[in-house]
Amino acid sequence: MKIIDAHAHLWLNVDTVVNGSAIHPLEPNRSRSLFFGEERQMLPPWMTDGQNTAERFLSNMDYAQVSAAVITQEFIDGPQNDYLLDVQRRYPTRFFCFGMPATLQQRAAGSSVAGSGLVDEAESLIHSGFRGIKVPAARLPQHFLTDDMMDLFRMMSHRGILLGIELADGDAQVGQIEEVIQECPSLKIAIGHFGMVTRPGWLAQIRLARHENVFIESGGITWLFNDEFYPFPSAVRAIREAADNVGMEKLMWGSDYPRTITAITYKMSYDFVTKSNELTDEEKQMFLSDNARRFFGFGPLVELPYIKNMSE
Repeated sequence: MKIIDAHAHLWLNVDTVVNGSAIHPLEPNRSRSLFFGEERQMLPPWMTDGQNTAERFLSNMDYAQVSAAVITQEFIDGPQNDYLLDVQRRYPTRFFCFGMPATLQQRAAGSSVAGSGLVDEAESLIHSGFRGIKVPAARLPQHFLTDDMMDLFRMMSHRGILLGIELADGDAQVGQIEEVIQECPSLKIAIGHFGMVTRPGWLAQIRLARHENVFIESGGITWLFNDEFYPFPSAVRAIREAADNVGMEKLMWGSDYPRTITAITYKMSYDFVTKSNELTDEEKQMFLSDNARRFFGFGPLVELPYIKNMSE
């Protein structure tokens, strides 16, 4: 099957502030970062220049036989719009990239920027070439649905722009998304991190996909089940439970590359699904490929042959 990764990250440099805490590379091994006051392995240790580039990811994708990927954004990555536009222009068949308004980044940094032109900024990003806008609501104030945010969603719905969003644990922000869906029923929404599946109340987020235009992607699921580790049997059971609630046709695989591959390889971030006996071949095809292709509107996908390792 031609696999699609519905949740990955790219950046040239990370140097930002979130909730008053700095996030930036550390010297001399720049694959490690200062992350909310702690030293963390942000990248695989061989990425010593701190750059998480499209070319490195494409090498991983080709090796793992992943045909295309959705590049999302997060406040902890810092602003990446310029780089991601360039990536999307250079590799239009391999990547779908989300834009993220700087206004939201400023709110996450604690700045008071209400009424600062959120909709105008998003429209500018759309005009420049983005077909999706990312809102990391989990890192915004719990009540994130301000008047200008609702105006943003109305505009996106009218323009046919996709919304990528991650929510706070459990049902803390689910009611606000229900309001958005009621106001903008045609807005296509991808909810990330599989509803924060290891947290209490995660199914409240999953059940949002009972609405026609809401889908769930599993970016970070191997991180959330990291204590169990590969082959993540509880993650497979969670996918099964989510499918029983909303249908496998509403679920999409995502890797959360590159942070997840500090612990496992990129291929391991999906082959625990392909090797599982708890899902049918048809369900695996939907989860790993068909649903994301339909939701994000990918065209013809590149076919990638299997390349043997030197150890084989």
